[in-house]
Amino acid sequence: MATIDGLPPLREVIAAHGLSAKKQLGQNFLLDLNLTAKIARRAGDLAGHDVLEVGPGPGGLTRGLLAEGARRVVAVEKDARCLPALAEIAAAHPGRLQVIEGDALEIDTARLLTPPWKVVANLPYNVGTELLIRWLTPADWPPPWSSLTLMFQKEVADRIVAQPGSKAYGRLALLVQWRCEARIAMTLPPEAFTPPPKIHSAVVHLTALPEPRFPADAKVLERVVKAGFEQRRKMLRASLRGVAPDIEAKLEAAGIAPTSRAEEISLEAFCRLARIVAG
Repeated sequence: MATIDGLPPLREVIAAHGLSAKKQLGQNFLLDLNLTAKIARRAGDLAGHDVLEVGPGPGGLTRGLLAEGARRVVAVEKDARCLPALAEIAAAHPGRLQVIEGDALEIDTARLLTPPWKVVANLPYNVGTELLIRWLTPADWPPPWSSLTLMFQKEVADRIVAQPGSKAYGRLALLVQWRCEARIAMTLPPEAFTPPPKIHSAVVHLTALPEPRFPADAKVLERVVKAGFEQRRKMLRASLRGVAPDIEAKLEAAGIAPTSRAEEISLEAFCRLARIVAG
């Protein structure tokens, strides 16, 4: 069976190294190298870019990224069982793959990458959202990365791109869309993975905006949005009561009906309210 890089097919790699996906690590392996190459292409032109990959597992997506021309890939893998398979890929691409053993939540990966860089990852389900929020909330904006191309559960992907009025619309949509262009690049059925998860998955592509879409203080905006969606069934005049004592007047000044609910409010209106709350 031909492969994209002359290395063995992933099923042979998994068998040779005794790799089985661990549920506690959120692992579901993609074995189709044509599919992993397709995901790599969804990240755009990789030539001249470093790429950060989290949770490479046996290296299917890693191989796709290298085949699609990434200048260099830094792969962070927590599961030591996968390291020998990744070492074989590194040997086939001298100087282009650095494998870091450890937890991506505990490693300062930015210092390992040379701008411009991108993040492309089939994220472990159990840490995906937390990593996304960290990438979206650096101390300064624009961030050091130019784009994020990430695999999530389809439910999470829907929340990322959700619009006002939908059940999926909430804090995650506002956080992402305030600072990024976001779209679902492709969806994958359970049978694309080994073992098959119980849900569909989706690849989301986020492009960093040069500056947030609307002016607002990040901390104030987060406080307002959090209060609004923690009690999303309540009217804003009730759910935001703890944000400001005169919240009804501030809502009206922002052009928002106090009887509205959070899921009805646009990003622009939330930013307008955050500016008024901040004074």
